[in-house]
This record gives sequence, structure tokens and C-alpha cells, in this order.
Amino acid sequence: MSFSDRAVLWVHIAAAVFAIGPGTAAIMATPRYIRRRDIVVLRYLCRATEIYAVASVLVLIFGLIAAQLLKDFSKPWLSASITLYVVAAVLLVLIMRDQRKAMTALAAAQSQADATVRSEDPMETGTDGEAAGGGQPRAADARSEPKIAAVERGRIASMSGVVALIWLAILVLMVWGATS
Repeated sequence: MSFSDRAVLWVHIAAAVFAIGPGTAAIMATPRYIRRRDIVVLRYLCRATEIYAVASVLVLIFGLIAAQLLKDFSKPWLSASITLYVVAAVLLVLIMRDQRKAMTALAAAQSQADATVRSEDPMETGTDGEAAGGGQPRAADARSEPKIAAVERGRIASMSGVVALIWLAILVLMVWGATS
């Protein structure tokens, strides 16, 4: 193996380490912040997912270059790895779509709650935050609030697990193919 072959292989490995790992971590953290309704962190995670998804294309490109240099295109493990990568890429696109939908739903719910708070008459509340006539606090606890973006949260959680397993399967195929 020449120096250029090794260099491309090492760039491929470095791109995998620095793109796939953090991207997967950002995706897997997303459902937690949807549940907490933290739009600021959710925006950051969505942006990080987009950046690392684009960076994962570099992993594919350098992998294809390395396969060409090493003349490994006829190996079945490489075909399986490329196929798994395409499946993971499609799932990443679906995850990014659900992240954007969840952010939109949370932002709409927050703006609606802000509008409701602004429209309330301050003279109707007592000194301890209770309604004047009802004796119950106006703020509902988290269990009685509607589930906002629950479907997206569930899809992101399930698809992120599948994507992580696909990355692991590709890693196993790469190690197995390199040793055989």
C-alpha cells in the first residue's frame, strides 16, 4: 500500500470519527430537548445534524476514493456498506425533517402561550398567582399539558437508534473487510 493510499484511508477514518460520532450524538439528544421544549438547544441540535450529515458525505467520498485506490469495489462487504450508507442518509433526511417540524410546533405553542399570557387581565389574578374565582393556579403542570411534537420526538428517537446501528454495522463491515 502506497503512501497516498494510506493517506486517503486515514482521511476516510478521520472523517468517520469526526463526522459520524458527533452527528449521531446530536440526533440522539434531540428527543430529550423536544420533551423539555427547549427551542434554543433544539435549533442548535438541528443545525449540528445538518452539518454532520453533510460531513458524512465526505466519509462516503473518501471511502469510495480509498476503495478505488485499493481496487476493492468487487468486494461484497463494500457493496453492503454503501447500501447501508444510502439507507442511513435517507433516514437522516427524515430525521432533519422531523426536527424542523418539532421546532415549528414548539415555536408555535410558545408564541400561543406568550399571546395568552399577554392577553390576560392582571386585575383578575390574586396576589399568589391564583385565579380570583377558581382557587386553582393558572399554570398547568407538565402532565396535563398537551404533548407537543410527540410524534416527531418518537420518530426521531426510533430512527436515530436505527441510524446508530447502521453506522455500527458499516464499521463492522469495514473492519471485517480490511482484515480479510
